[in-house]
Amino acid sequence: MATVHSGSKNVYADLGRKDAAEMLLKAQLASKISTLIKRKHLTQVDAAALFGMTQAKVSAMLRGQFRGISEERMMRCLVALGQNVEIVVKPLRGGKQGMLSVAA
Repeated sequence: MATVHSGSKNVYADLGRKDAAEMLLKAQLASKISTLIKRKHLTQVDAAALFGMTQAKVSAMLRGQFRGISEERMMRCLVALGQNVEIVVKPLRGGKQGMLSVAA
């Protein structure tokens, strides 16, 4: 019988990645970008032209291969898709560790 372990809220941390917080943030941004591309009925070629990147780079980003694409670049993609992007900094409560996240 298989043993089941509960994971954290970050699969990258569960896999032992040193850049887990960055990877999770990029995954959240890519998910939002993907949702908006679909909602606007854009092709990857259309999105690439809108973002000023190649179709191959858009395809890679949407498949979770976002090494070489900065969080800033991904936020600029969201702006190009007609979204406002806000960065909110607020104090921690209860002594927890700080985190980065995307709220939509």
